[in-house]
Amino acid sequence: MKHKLLNPKQESIEKIRNNNNLTEEEKNKRVSKLLCLNNFFEKIEILCYVLMPNHFHFLLKQINKTDMKFFIKSILTKYSQYFNKKYKRVGHVFQDRYKAILMDKEEYLLHLSRYIHQNAKDILKNNQKLVNYPWSSYSKYISGVGPKWLKKEYVLSYFKSIQGYGFSSYQGFVEGYKEKSEVEDDDIFKKLLLD
Repeated sequence: MKHKLLNPKQESIEKIRNNNNLTEEEKNKRVSKLLCLNNFFEKIEILCYVLMPNHFHFLLKQINKTDMKFFIKSILTKYSQYFNKKYKRVGHVFQDRYKAILMDKEEYLLHLSRYIHQNAKDILKNNQKLVNYPWSSYSKYISGVGPKWLKKEYVLSYFKSIQGYGFSSYQGFVEGYKEKSEVEDDDIFKKLLLD
Protein backbone atom coordinates (compact mmCIF):
# COMPACT_ATOMS: atom_id res chain seq x y z
CA MET A 1 0.00 0.00 0.00
CA LYS A 2 1.42 3.35 -0.99
CA HIS A 3 1.05 5.90 1.74
CA LYS A 4 4.17 7.99 1.51
CA LEU A 5 4.79 10.67 -1.02
CA LEU A 6 6.93 9.11 -3.68
CA ASN A 7 10.21 10.80 -4.44
CA PRO A 8 9.12 14.09 -2.88
CA LYS A 9 10.76 17.14 -4.33
CA GLN A 10 10.07 20.82 -4.61
CA GLU A 11 7.56 21.91 -7.24
CA SER A 12 6.02 18.46 -7.56
CA ILE A 13 2.39 17.67 -8.39
CA GLU A 14 0.77 14.74 -6.65
CA LYS A 15 -2.63 13.09 -6.63
CA ILE A 16 -3.89 12.22 -3.15
CA ARG A 17 -6.73 9.83 -2.34
CA ASN A 18 -8.22 8.38 0.83
CA ASN A 19 -11.25 6.28 1.75
CA ASN A 20 -13.33 6.81 4.85
CA ASN A 21 -16.20 5.09 6.57
CA LEU A 22 -18.45 8.15 6.51
CA THR A 23 -21.44 8.83 4.34
CA GLU A 24 -22.90 12.04 5.66
CA GLU A 25 -22.87 15.41 3.94
CA GLU A 26 -21.67 17.14 7.08
CA LYS A 27 -18.28 15.50 6.59
CA ASN A 28 -17.84 17.41 3.34
CA LYS A 29 -18.84 20.67 4.96
CA ARG A 30 -16.28 20.13 7.69
CA VAL A 31 -13.44 19.28 5.30
CA SER A 32 -14.32 22.38 3.26
CA LYS A 33 -14.09 24.50 6.41
CA LEU A 34 -10.76 22.93 7.34
CA LEU A 35 -9.39 23.85 3.94
CA CYS A 36 -10.35 27.47 4.54
CA LEU A 37 -8.89 27.63 8.04
CA ASN A 38 -5.45 26.16 7.48
CA ASN A 39 -2.31 28.22 6.97
CA PHE A 40 -0.60 26.07 4.36
CA PHE A 41 -1.52 27.89 1.19
CA GLU A 42 1.88 29.46 0.77
CA LYS A 43 3.36 25.97 0.73
CA ILE A 44 0.71 23.89 -1.06
CA GLU A 45 -1.41 24.78 -4.06
CA ILE A 46 -4.71 22.94 -4.41
CA LEU A 47 -5.24 22.51 -8.15
CA CYS A 48 -8.52 20.59 -7.94
CA TYR A 49 -10.45 18.37 -5.56
CA VAL A 50 -13.60 16.35 -5.03
CA LEU A 51 -15.08 15.25 -1.70
CA MET A 52 -17.22 12.15 -2.14
CA PRO A 53 -19.41 10.40 0.46
CA ASN A 54 -16.77 7.72 1.07
CA HIS A 55 -13.49 9.09 -0.32
CA PHE A 56 -11.75 12.21 -1.59
CA HIS A 57 -9.26 13.20 -4.28
CA PHE A 58 -6.89 16.18 -4.31
CA LEU A 59 -4.51 17.25 -7.05
CA LEU A 60 -1.86 19.26 -5.22
CA LYS A 61 1.23 21.19 -6.17
CA GLN A 62 3.93 21.14 -3.54
CA ILE A 63 6.20 24.17 -3.17
CA ASN A 64 8.57 22.79 -0.51
CA LYS A 65 9.78 19.23 -0.08
CA THR A 66 7.86 18.24 3.07
CA ASP A 67 4.77 20.43 2.92
CA MET A 68 2.53 17.92 1.12
CA LYS A 69 2.87 15.45 3.97
CA PHE A 70 2.08 18.18 6.51
CA PHE A 71 -1.01 19.30 4.59
CA ILE A 72 -2.53 15.81 4.37
CA LYS A 73 -1.69 14.94 7.97
CA SER A 74 -3.19 18.22 9.16
CA ILE A 75 -6.48 17.76 7.29
CA LEU A 76 -6.91 14.09 8.26
CA THR A 77 -5.98 14.62 11.92
CA LYS A 78 -8.18 17.67 12.42
CA TYR A 79 -11.14 16.03 10.75
CA SER A 80 -10.73 12.80 12.75
CA GLN A 81 -10.56 14.77 16.01
CA TYR A 82 -13.67 16.74 15.09
CA PHE A 83 -15.63 13.64 14.05
CA ASN A 84 -14.67 11.56 17.10
CA LYS A 85 -15.50 14.41 19.48
CA LYS A 86 -18.82 15.18 17.81
CA TYR A 87 -20.00 11.57 17.85
CA LYS A 88 -18.35 10.67 21.19
CA ARG A 89 -16.30 7.90 19.70
CA VAL A 90 -12.69 6.80 19.47
CA GLY A 91 -10.65 5.06 16.83
CA HIS A 92 -9.95 5.40 13.16
CA VAL A 93 -12.21 7.45 10.94
CA PHE A 94 -10.42 6.61 7.71
CA GLN A 95 -10.12 3.06 6.36
CA ASP A 96 -6.43 3.27 5.66
CA ARG A 97 -3.56 5.65 5.22
CA TYR A 98 -3.82 8.08 2.36
CA LYS A 99 -2.36 7.20 -1.01
CA ALA A 100 -0.21 9.61 -2.98
CA ILE A 101 1.29 9.33 -6.43
CA LEU A 102 3.78 11.72 -8.00
CA MET A 103 2.61 13.03 -11.37
CA ASP A 104 5.76 12.94 -13.45
CA LYS A 105 4.35 13.76 -16.90
CA GLU A 106 2.73 17.10 -17.61
CA GLU A 107 0.38 15.50 -20.16
CA TYR A 108 -1.37 13.70 -17.27
CA LEU A 109 -2.44 16.99 -15.68
CA LEU A 110 -5.63 17.55 -17.68
CA HIS A 111 -6.68 13.92 -17.60
CA LEU A 112 -6.25 13.74 -13.82
CA SER A 113 -8.20 16.96 -13.31
CA ARG A 114 -10.95 15.62 -15.61
CA TYR A 115 -11.00 12.31 -13.73
CA ILE A 116 -11.26 14.09 -10.36
CA HIS A 117 -14.00 16.43 -11.58
CA GLN A 118 -16.00 13.56 -13.11
CA ASN A 119 -15.92 11.53 -9.90
CA ALA A 120 -19.34 12.74 -8.74
CA LYS A 121 -21.23 11.85 -11.93
CA ASP A 122 -22.28 8.41 -10.67
CA ILE A 123 -23.96 9.72 -7.52
CA LEU A 124 -25.89 12.61 -9.06
CA LYS A 125 -29.67 12.23 -9.01
CA ASN A 126 -32.62 13.61 -10.97
CA ASN A 127 -30.59 14.90 -13.91
CA GLN A 128 -28.44 16.98 -11.57
CA LYS A 129 -25.54 18.45 -13.48
CA LEU A 130 -21.94 17.74 -12.64
CA VAL A 131 -21.26 21.46 -12.33
CA ASN A 132 -23.83 21.65 -9.50
CA TYR A 133 -22.15 19.08 -7.25
CA PRO A 134 -21.22 21.24 -4.22
CA TRP A 135 -18.19 19.32 -2.93
CA SER A 136 -15.92 19.70 -5.92
CA SER A 137 -13.72 22.39 -7.41
CA TYR A 138 -15.42 21.84 -10.78
CA SER A 139 -18.11 24.51 -10.35
CA LYS A 140 -15.37 27.00 -9.44
CA TYR A 141 -13.51 26.14 -12.65
CA ILE A 142 -16.65 26.74 -14.73
CA SER A 143 -17.94 29.86 -12.95
CA GLY A 144 -14.51 31.46 -12.75
CA VAL A 145 -14.98 32.30 -9.08
CA GLY A 146 -13.85 30.42 -6.03
CA PRO A 147 -11.71 30.59 -2.94
CA LYS A 148 -8.30 32.18 -3.12
CA TRP A 149 -6.63 28.91 -2.17
CA LEU A 150 -7.91 27.06 -5.26
CA LYS A 151 -5.27 27.48 -7.97
CA LYS A 152 -7.39 26.56 -11.00
CA GLU A 153 -5.32 28.84 -13.26
CA TYR A 154 -2.54 26.25 -13.34
CA VAL A 155 -4.75 23.61 -14.99
CA LEU A 156 -6.69 26.07 -17.14
CA SER A 157 -3.55 27.71 -18.54
CA TYR A 158 -2.19 24.30 -19.51
CA PHE A 159 -5.56 23.49 -21.13
CA LYS A 160 -5.26 26.64 -23.26
CA SER A 161 -1.61 26.04 -24.10
CA ILE A 162 -2.36 22.71 -25.77
CA GLN A 163 -5.64 23.83 -27.36
CA GLY A 164 -7.65 21.58 -25.03
CA TYR A 165 -7.65 18.38 -27.09
CA GLY A 166 -9.93 20.08 -29.60
CA PHE A 167 -12.44 21.35 -27.03
CA SER A 168 -13.11 25.07 -26.83
CA SER A 169 -13.79 25.03 -23.09
CA TYR A 170 -12.62 23.13 -20.06
CA GLN A 171 -16.24 22.18 -19.36
CA GLY A 172 -16.53 20.67 -22.83
CA PHE A 173 -13.35 18.69 -22.22
CA VAL A 174 -14.45 17.35 -18.82
CA GLU A 175 -17.98 16.45 -19.87
CA GLY A 176 -17.40 15.56 -23.51
CA TYR A 177 -14.06 13.78 -23.75
CA LYS A 178 -14.88 10.14 -24.42
CA GLU A 179 -12.31 8.65 -26.75
CA LYS A 180 -9.54 6.47 -25.44
CA SER A 181 -6.21 8.19 -25.72
CA GLU A 182 -2.64 7.07 -25.45
CA VAL A 183 -2.55 8.72 -22.03
CA GLU A 184 -5.51 6.75 -20.70
CA ASP A 185 -4.09 3.47 -22.02
CA ASP A 186 -0.78 4.19 -20.31
CA ASP A 187 -0.20 1.87 -17.33
CA ILE A 188 1.52 4.65 -15.41
CA PHE A 189 -1.52 6.90 -15.83
CA LYS A 190 -3.80 4.10 -14.60
CA LYS A 191 -1.72 3.87 -11.42
CA LEU A 192 -2.17 7.61 -10.89
CA LEU A 193 -5.92 7.09 -10.58
CA LEU A 194 -5.34 5.06 -7.38
CA ASP A 195 -8.69 3.33 -7.64
